[in-house]
Amino acid sequence: MLIFGLLVAASWGKVLKYAPAPADNPLKGFVPYASEWKKDRFPHSMEFSYLSMRAVMKGWGRYDWTELEKLLEKGKESGQQMIFRIYMEYPGKELSMPEFLVQEGVQVTEWKDDEGQVCLSPNYEDAKLRLAMREFIAALGKKYDGDPRIGFITMGMLGKWGEWHSHPRHDLWASHEVQKEVMTAFEEAFSTTHVLMRYPAGDGNSRYADNRETQVGYHDDSFAWATLDTGRKEDRWYLMPTMKAAGILEKWKTFPIGGEVRPELWKTTFLDKKHPKAQDFMKCVEQTHVSWLMDSGLFKNDIPLDEKRKARAIYAAQRMGYEFFLQEASLNGKVLTLKLENRGVAPFYQDWPIELGFSAPNVRTQPIQLNEKLSQILPGKTVTWNVMLPIEPTQIQLRVPNPMEGGKALHFANKEREGDWVAITF
Repeated sequence: MLIFGLLVAASWGKVLKYAPAPADNPLKGFVPYASEWKKDRFPHSMEFSYLSMRAVMKGWGRYDWTELEKLLEKGKESGQQMIFRIYMEYPGKELSMPEFLVQEGVQVTEWKDDEGQVCLSPNYEDAKLRLAMREFIAALGKKYDGDPRIGFITMGMLGKWGEWHSHPRHDLWASHEVQKEVMTAFEEAFSTTHVLMRYPAGDGNSRYADNRETQVGYHDDSFAWATLDTGRKEDRWYLMPTMKAAGILEKWKTFPIGGEVRPELWKTTFLDKKHPKAQDFMKCVEQTHVSWLMDSGLFKNDIPLDEKRKARAIYAAQRMGYEFFLQEASLNGKVLTLKLENRGVAPFYQDWPIELGFSAPNVRTQPIQLNEKLSQILPGKTVTWNVMLPIEPTQIQLRVPNPMEGGKALHFANKEREGDWVAITF
């Protein structure tokens, strides 16, 4: 601290200027479905897609990754990292459980939901299906854990849309034991890529297995509709009441929160006239510490997006997730001190490489990689990094490149940004 105090007092220290980071910073912000064609009308860094288990698992130990590879490669070509979910039942679609399990006698129940859509629900208690799910998840993790083309995975596998419910046919829902098997399989298969599940639950939850200690985040698919605590008994299933009941209101500090803006809100979010059931959007962002959200209202061509609405949405995207501001840079000989603040609502959950470039007149140098970790900087916190350089530089540059080739670099919230770098001259 003494060294830092001397550096701040020196005349060649730099106090830097804040400027909002872009709305399409990686691993945060608003997300379109990969199938939506009007994706260029709002800035984003990720896309979302569903994928049926049947499309991948062709038999015991036999997998066809073609469809998933096409999805990931298409995203990579446009610089977008992918969020995806594997499902086995999708209302209105054909059976999505692997065909070989049908042939081996796994029972499927056909029924209609409240909207008249035909649902095909497999018997989740069947031993063959349970073994197939565990083997599939293990194979998925072995091939794709840490793949830079993937932003996040939502757990899926169970329930309508892989959304972990069979409402209103709760009799067809998976038991606690089956849920635990799926959660454990994902924990064991993925140690680098973050997995998010739908419903937080503590001990004694009648419908959901205890997932407080499970190494996953959560996705709120009714965001700004069923997010905040209303105090009403009938709203206890909303995200914040369930997290409070489970005692995990601070789990966001280590595991990400994502989700989807409730479809009923797509046409009115960020307009002056709100949907009567809409909750305060920015309160939802601040209380959940959400990093990313799907919102087709920003991307569908048939939903208007004027400049006023777009500006409000961009502000919301900038507020979601992390935002790193390099406050100060000071130099004392060869010792460089950087002071960095997270002004967002969530951490950056990955430890991407942090590159530091430095130069002096007539001296050529190569960028070095810092040992610091961005994931350790919580919202509202400031850290100080001290770096010993081999020369006394006259200029430094700082950047965080995306591990995915062609992916968007992490941009700092600084006016001193030059391309992907923050550039400072002493």
